[in-house]
Amino acid sequence: MEDLPAGLPDHDLRAGLARFGITGPPVYAPVGFGDYHWTVHDRWFTSVSDLTTKPLAGLRQAMETAASLGEQLPFVVAPVRAEDGDTVVLLNDRYALSVFPCVTGESGSFGDQVPAGVAELLTALHSCAPPASCPVAAIDVPGRDVLARLLDEPGEWFSSQAREVFVAHTEVVRDKLAELDQLAGQLTDELVVTHGEPHAGNVINTPAGLRLVDWDTVGLAPPERDLWLIGGDSAFYSLRWAVNDIADFAVSLRAPHEQSRDAELTLHYFTETLKNL
Repeated sequence: MEDLPAGLPDHDLRAGLARFGITGPPVYAPVGFGDYHWTVHDRWFTSVSDLTTKPLAGLRQAMETAASLGEQLPFVVAPVRAEDGDTVVLLNDRYALSVFPCVTGESGSFGDQVPAGVAELLTALHSCAPPASCPVAAIDVPGRDVLARLLDEPGEWFSSQAREVFVAHTEVVRDKLAELDQLAGQLTDELVVTHGEPHAGNVINTPAGLRLVDWDTVGLAPPERDLWLIGGDSAFYSLRWAVNDIADFAVSLRAPHEQSRDAELTLHYFTETLKNL
C-alpha cells in the first residue's frame, strides 16, 4: 500500500513492536496491496493487517500455521513470536501486527513469470503434514453474499465511477457466478496444504534459494489452488480469483474513503478485472 493506514498512530505501532522486543524507528515500505509494511533496522519486516477486511481469528490461524510450516520447510518465511508467544499482536481495535525476518533477495510482481523452482517448493508444501492450526480454505468467494445483493440492487456508492462500471457488467458477473458454481462441482476431493497466492510477487530469490512469503492465505485445498498460478490448468481457481477481487474492491469502493493513490489503484484494478471477465 502506498498510503499510510488511517487510525494507526506511531505510538501504537511502536508499542506493538516492543512486544516482540523490537526497538528503533520503523521505516514505512510502500509495497504490496492489502496490508501495510514497515522495516526496522533492515532486520525485521512488519505486516499490519486491517481487521475490517481481514478477520483476526483467521489471521491468527494462518500465522500459527505458517510458524509451524517454517519448522518443517526451509523456504517458508514464517512469522516470529512475540515475547508472550503470539504470532499476531493487536495494535488497537482495527489493526494487528505480525513480524517477519527481513529476507535479502529479488522478488517479482504479480503477473510476472514465476521462477521454475517454485514448482518444487509447492510439491514439498503439498506433501507435508498439515499443522493442526491449518484452516480449510473456502471454496466459495467470501464476499459472494454482498456481491449478489449488489447485483440485485447496487444502491449508492461513494465512488460513482465504480458504481457505473459495475452496473454495466452486472449480467457478466451473474454469468460468471453461475459458471463458478458449475466448475466447483468438478474439483478434486484431495486436500493438501496450499499457500494460496504463490505468484512472483510472493517469491524471493535469495543466495540460499527461493523463499515463499505472505502466508495469510494458507489453507487446505485442492493442489490446483496453487498450481494455476505457476502455469497449471484450473478454470475454477483462475475465475474465483477474479470474482473475489471484484467482491473485495466493490466493498472498498462503495464505502467512504479518501481520494488517494491506493483508491485510484483499487478503481483501476476493479475496472480492468470487470472488463476482462
